[in-house]
Formats: sequence, structure tokens, C-alpha cells
Amino acid sequence: MNNTPTYLRFAKIEPAEQERAFIDLIRANPVNVEILHRIPKLPLPQGMLVSGCLYQSVWNGLLRHPPTRGIRDYDLAYFDDSDLSYEAEDVVIKECARAFADLGVEVEVRNQARVHLWYEDHFGLPYLPLTHAAGSLEQYMSPCNAVATEPLDNDSLKIHAPFGLDDVFGFVIRPRGDGTEISTKSYAEKTTRMKALWPQLTVLPLG
Repeated sequence: MNNTPTYLRFAKIEPAEQERAFIDLIRANPVNVEILHRIPKLPLPQGMLVSGCLYQSVWNGLLRHPPTRGIRDYDLAYFDDSDLSYEAEDVVIKECARAFADLGVEVEVRNQARVHLWYEDHFGLPYLPLTHAAGSLEQYMSPCNAVATEPLDNDSLKIHAPFGLDDVFGFVIRPRGDGTEISTKSYAEKTTRMKALWPQLTVLPLG
């Protein structure tokens, strides 16, 4: 007799099947769908929707919650190394704010080409320059956070998940690597909030 909860039904299955389930579940969130539809029309080279709004949509779907439950904002990453000034990024941020204003949600836009310029001052940890937008995923605090969805020209979606999707579908939050490059304060705050919203999660300690 299989006693595995139904919400874990996509854990430890073939990666291709996980990707199909992932796309179906994130598309159940209408805000994700609308943002992904608009990304190609904006000045967002390598534009992609990343992290929380994706894996949290998956958890909501698997637990039969409303699709937007607990999602505070929608993170949008792009990569443009032609101008690393804050002013250039701010122009894009403001254009996106206008483009998404009717959705009634917070959309946070960041140029991944310039994250290394401010990250250490903000978080107290070094951050090497990136060469593409998806490279930022390898710096996320946990494998389950490190997911992105990039809209392609044929209306299909490309999934970026450098650590795979097992932790997303397994409801597991674990520190990336040995945890030494992760902010203790940030990890504690984020995991506490997520555990409160999705108590089915297993949160592994930082150290």
C-alpha cells in the first residue's frame, strides 16, 4: 500500500515529466501566465520569471490552495551588460511597472548583469559577475528556489533549474552547497515564512 501523500506525486519521477507538471502548475496561476505573455514585448533580453512565484504556485496547486496564495511578488530577471548603470536599469524597471500596472501585483525587475555591483554591500557576501540571466539561479539560497521560466518565440516555455525539480516537488527547503555562502538571517526569515504558509514543507538547517 502506497502511503505517499498525493501532493508528493511528482517527487522523484523522470525530469521530463516533472517539467511538464511544473509548467501546468505555474500556468494555473493567471498572473504568471500574463507576465510570461508580456515579457517578449518588453526590453528584457533573456527575460524570465524566477523563483517564488513559480515554486509557490506549484505548492499551491498540489495542495489545492488558490494559485496566488502567499505570493508576495513576482520576480523578473533579465541580462543586459551593455550599460551597467543604475539609471539604465531604472528605465527598464519603470517601463515594466507601467506594463504590469493593471495586474495589481508587485513585479520586481532586476538586471542580472549588474547584481555583483551591489550584492555584497546589501547582503555582506561576495557575488561574482554573471554572464547570463539564468546564472543567477546557482546563487540562490536553496535548490527549490532556483527555478526560472523563460518564454520562447513559439509560445512555449523553457525551464531553468540547475539543481533539478526534486526539492520543489518534494516540498524540501535545504541550503545550497555547504551553506557558507548564504545569509543566515535571510535563510531564517524566508524559511520561517514559507513553513508558516506551507506547513507540509521540510526545512533543513543551514549548518
